[in-house]
Parts: sequence; structure tokens; C-alpha cells
Amino acid sequence: MEIKPIRSEADLMAALAEVDQYVDNEPEPNSPEGMKLEVLLTLIEAYERKKYTFNPPDPIELLKFMIEQEQVAVGDLVPMIGNPNRVYEVLNRKRKLSPRMMKRLHVGLGIPYESLIKQIA
Repeated sequence: MEIKPIRSEADLMAALAEVDQYVDNEPEPNSPEGMKLEVLLTLIEAYERKKYTFNPPDPIELLKFMIEQEQVAVGDLVPMIGNPNRVYEVLNRKRKLSPRMMKRLHVGLGIPYESLIKQIA
């Protein structure tokens, strides 16, 4: 089992090509091939986590996107934010999200807290 650290995009591509051979024929978990696959996946995940950090989206832009994509209507936001006038104030950045609104948006729409509190920072 020859496995090398992933230190570059070329190393990543080589590791992904190695993993690709197991896509259609997944090995048994405790076989030598299964253990190799597990190690490769762990190395790939670690490299990608280190290399590609993603910032949480802006909560207002996320809400606008959800409305634009018709995943949510302004009326759906009323129980979480307040009357329609308040919803539009938030969407137009005239009013900040309160902690109570954040909690309701998190529970109601599944928006991660780290995205919602981004406006505070």
C-alpha cells in the first residue's frame, strides 16, 4: 500500500484518481484495498478542509436567494421575523436580525447560526 501525503493539487488529483477506481467496485472495509480507500479518503478530506475554507453566506443574501429561487415566500418569513413591513426592513438592511429572529430562522429554515450571526461581526 503506497500512500503519500497530499500537499498539492497534483497530489489531490492523483489521490482522487486512485479513489475513482473503487467507485464501481467498493472493497470490503477491512480488506487491504478497503483500508487503503479509507486512508485516501481521510487524506483527501483533510487536504480539502485545510485548502478550501468556505465562509458562511451573508444571511440577508441567503434569504433573498431563497425567495428568488421560490424556496421561501415573504409570507413564510413573517412568523420568524415579524410583520411583512419588518421582513422588508430586514431584507433591505434597514433593520438587523435580532437574536430571536436568528433563532426562529435557524429552527424554521435550518439556516446555520454561523451564517446568521455573521452580520454581527
